[in-house]
Amino acid sequence: MSGANPFAQFEKTFSQAGTTYKYFDLASIDSKYDQLPYSIRVLLESAVRNCDNFHILEKDVQSILGWSPALKQGSNDVEVSFKPARVILQDFTGVPAVVDFAAMRDAVLDLGGDPEKINPICPADLVIDHSVQVDFARTPDALAKNQSLEFERNKERFTFLKWGAKAFNNMLIVPPGSGIVHQVNLEYLARVVFENDATDGSKILYPDSVVGTDSHTTMINGLGVLGWGVGGIEAEAVMLGQSISMLLPEVIGYKLEGKLSPLVTSTDLVLTITKHLRQLGVVGKFVEFYGPGVAELSIADRATISNMCPEYGATVGYFPIDENTLGYMKQTNRSEKKIDIIRQYLKATQQLRNYADAAQDPKFTQSITLDLSTVVTSVSGPKRPHDRVSVSDMPEDFKSCLSSPVGFKGFAIAPEAQSAFGEFQWDDGKTYKLQHGSVVIAAITSCTNTSNPSVMLGAGLLAKKAVEKGLNILPYIKTSLSPGSGVVTYYLKESGVIPYLEKLGFDIVGYGCMTCIGNSGPLEENVVNTIEKNGLVCAGVLSGNRNFEGRIHPNTRANYLASPLLVIAYAIAGRVDIDFEKEPLGVDANGKNVFLQDIWPTRSEIQEVENKHVIPAMFQEVYSKIELGSQDWQTLQVSEGKLFSWSADSTYIKRPPFFEGMTRDLPKLQSIQKARCLLFLGDSVTTDHISPAGSIARTSPAARFLSERNITPRDFNSYGSRRGNDAIMSRGTFANIRLVNKLVAKTGPRTVHIPSQEELDIFDAAERYREEGTPLVLVVGKDYGSGSSRDWAAKGPFLLGVKAVIAESYERIHRSNLVGMGIIPLQFLPGQSAETLNLTGREVYNIALPESGLKPGQKIQVEADGTVFETILRFDTEVDITYYKNGGILNYMIRKMLS
Repeated sequence: MSGANPFAQFEKTFSQAGTTYKYFDLASIDSKYDQLPYSIRVLLESAVRNCDNFHILEKDVQSILGWSPALKQGSNDVEVSFKPARVILQDFTGVPAVVDFAAMRDAVLDLGGDPEKINPICPADLVIDHSVQVDFARTPDALAKNQSLEFERNKERFTFLKWGAKAFNNMLIVPPGSGIVHQVNLEYLARVVFENDATDGSKILYPDSVVGTDSHTTMINGLGVLGWGVGGIEAEAVMLGQSISMLLPEVIGYKLEGKLSPLVTSTDLVLTITKHLRQLGVVGKFVEFYGPGVAELSIADRATISNMCPEYGATVGYFPIDENTLGYMKQTNRSEKKIDIIRQYLKATQQLRNYADAAQDPKFTQSITLDLSTVVTSVSGPKRPHDRVSVSDMPEDFKSCLSSPVGFKGFAIAPEAQSAFGEFQWDDGKTYKLQHGSVVIAAITSCTNTSNPSVMLGAGLLAKKAVEKGLNILPYIKTSLSPGSGVVTYYLKESGVIPYLEKLGFDIVGYGCMTCIGNSGPLEENVVNTIEKNGLVCAGVLSGNRNFEGRIHPNTRANYLASPLLVIAYAIAGRVDIDFEKEPLGVDANGKNVFLQDIWPTRSEIQEVENKHVIPAMFQEVYSKIELGSQDWQTLQVSEGKLFSWSADSTYIKRPPFFEGMTRDLPKLQSIQKARCLLFLGDSVTTDHISPAGSIARTSPAARFLSERNITPRDFNSYGSRRGNDAIMSRGTFANIRLVNKLVAKTGPRTVHIPSQEELDIFDAAERYREEGTPLVLVVGKDYGSGSSRDWAAKGPFLLGVKAVIAESYERIHRSNLVGMGIIPLQFLPGQSAETLNLTGREVYNIALPESGLKPGQKIQVEADGTVFETILRFDTEVDITYYKNGGILNYMIRKMLS
């Protein structure tokens, strides 16, 4: 049972306008408080406020207070509990969360409990932003058409979500067409400091903090709100009032000095930081920015850097709150009264930062420095977000990638094939040529950059100058503009740049994640045929944060992340191997060469327009009606029941089988005997490889399933949109066309059923093993599960019958998700791998679990056809073991509700 808070004596108050505000005076608890990193102070406040020696223990507080620069993860790991202030969801990962909540209500009822106990206890916001696709582009009606098609395809999902908004307490649903979740969070949902009602009529103040079911939840750290991505399964537990069990992190101090060049953008800065931190190695660590250079960055610039946190591998990239943060709150129409209260609270708790005052600098595990003046114009690619390339080096780098062996920086194009090209006719009657490096997709998209007025207005000004010089974009290039909120459209219109963007083909196509998530829509058939017939490495250029293989479009083998300005520049050039310094983009009306430098706006030009046109009234206008939604949303009819009426015919929403056969008592712990390897994989297998979110291939098991139910290919939609149906998602597990499985000769979603030596689709092989009663394992390399925080990357393998994964290393969120689904994550000992142990993936695997006494990080023996080796059990905490013993985190929560 929970008890009285042992830190109650440190509660303080202040009054304003007749209201009493309560808060915890953290500095009074320990004299070393002012040496703690600001991000650790947020963890500390949560632990102090929630300490009841039941959910949060007094030792959690003492552990956080004991944080020191000497803390090193991997030796004497310190486990603490953390209760975030709220949870944020997007619809791809949010739909399965609501589906699970609905199924949990059914399970609680079946086991004799009260289903209405299943409700979010922690506030939850869900923004529908991942469903819209770029089916139409380069036309004035593209937005209307794409949104109409989005609603047509997703009506079932949207109806279900609207039911959830009514059926569950403490859950806000932001309708489709409103914007990208992280930008809406930044501009509207974030509180910065929470203000809750106390029982005595006073108000309780505490820092805003958030976990979300999208890895780019980290964007909110740019506003001083501590937040990161977790698996959908873990987020559901937080919604149900559970704390997160985590290892107290190292905190890397990243010092910024100097000023950016007038010609570089925040995108260039973030790509530089991403490469730097990825090389340094910050996985599982907090990164906290400090130094006088931070004050030179706008909140949008900081948010851009924080957004890319998953790409440099840290848990958070945190910017403590300063007066610029409060200025942004005013700009985005937060009330003056609210801002004044926040300022008072932050000063009282020593959480308001002055970046120019080195005396405020806390202690860090390690400090590194970047001089902002050294940042140059950059892109990243062609296959990973941390492979930064300076724009001046792009011609040679792309040429090198063509000839290099297949890998993250290679396509293995034979010398004689590097001059290959193809020609095709377009609707205008002209013949066009494609070659290696030709741009076929150019998208201003993604929360990373659309939240930043400087780069969006910069793109608009560049477009204006380009049009005035007579430049244009080839008609076959699929150009698109998908703003992250209605505010972007507002200031682009007010500043007068929209007509120029439209003239170049960057018409607004929708408000959502779109191209960056893989919703780039189809390319014209003649373009696709030309690429495939000639084996061309064509390119996509996008202002996003992810460019993994197969993610953006199957026919863009090279994909580059770039600022919105460079997206337009490369689209005008028509190819990515251009030398902007030596080669012109085109000629003007007088026949004079036009170079990129001739149309590139300076930072001061952009800031002048931004200061004039990005104003609070825009945010008030857009967000005052955001919860209303479109006419289509408003007219959706939903049932009023607290239990969902599942339809057996639905291909979108299905009651999942996770709780079938569940009992009140814990199942008996069993070793894994006579298992087969379903897949034998290498390094950097991403969640896009495991559970793709994009289109459903017409020859796939998922396509066959849909076709059998009379669904036409036009209506297949995407895997992301069908995450509420386990039958689709299990068939789509490992369905990425770029998956490299060493058990088969060719790249793609195939494997070998070892006993028969028959090559099958992965789902079909798993079904064969299931019929034979054979458990399955995966044997993989380093960084397994990197990329987006997709719960289906764990749920899918669970449904295929995978009982354990043996990897060289794991991405943080994915390891947690595996545990949450009751899959054992095992890790090879340092220096060992499948290769050093001469494993082939064709062995029979036996994994011996102790009958009692499982411990975090203990050694577990694996036997594979006579080869015996030890692995590390990657249950990192006692909570992980509790979840596993229950069969997963959701099963644990159900039993908890029944007790």
